[in-house]
Amino acid sequence: MHIFVGLGNPGAKYAQNRHNIGFMALDEIASAHGFGPWKARFQGLVSEGRFGSDKVVLIKPETFMNLSGQSVGEAMRFYKLAPDDITVFHDELDLAPGKCRAKLGGGHAGHNGLRSIHAHIGPDYHRIRLGIGHPGHKDAVARYVLNDFAKAEAGWLDDLLRGIADGAPALAQGDTGRFMNAVALRVQPPRDTPRKAKPADAPAQTPGTPDQRAAPDARSPMQKLMDKFK
Repeated sequence: MHIFVGLGNPGAKYAQNRHNIGFMALDEIASAHGFGPWKARFQGLVSEGRFGSDKVVLIKPETFMNLSGQSVGEAMRFYKLAPDDITVFHDELDLAPGKCRAKLGGGHAGHNGLRSIHAHIGPDYHRIRLGIGHPGHKDAVARYVLNDFAKAEAGWLDDLLRGIADGAPALAQGDTGRFMNAVALRVQPPRDTPRKAKPADAPAQTPGTPDQRAAPDARSPMQKLMDKFK
């Protein structure tokens, strides 16, 4: 069994914020794989489903970002799981928009949602870091993450979320490499090898074209007659 956690803030006001990309990832997984309806549980919204024989519980904490660990810790204890059975999807400022990286353990890098999870279950859980880019100055970070994605970002965002859903079964099995390949196929699809242009065929020459016609006979009638008897 595995728990997938998406980080974000609850409510329509925050639904399209960059900070809520973790919620968006879980919504895409639930929709693509026919998971059950979202229900209030563990101080959050929960949806359950299976990838073959692998049971997966999706959790979107409703505690607001800074208290996400309360929800995650409660669910982990209820199911008697270990931190290694938890995968957290979250926004990552230090990755370019559309980039995705998998990580096990490590620090929280100042992310308040991760900081809270660290406090409740420790650092040894899996993370899927979803790049949203950096505004360029630390003073602009709070405003940046709490703003909606721009319309111009819709393309790469859709590709990234679809790739995550494609790779979710592999992730539940612990196959991070296959998960990352699934994401890459959506975000950076292989291009068809351009075919070499065939050399243009020389135009067919038809009888009577200038280069096939005999040169005009400039001989006089008398000369033609003399040549005939040579």
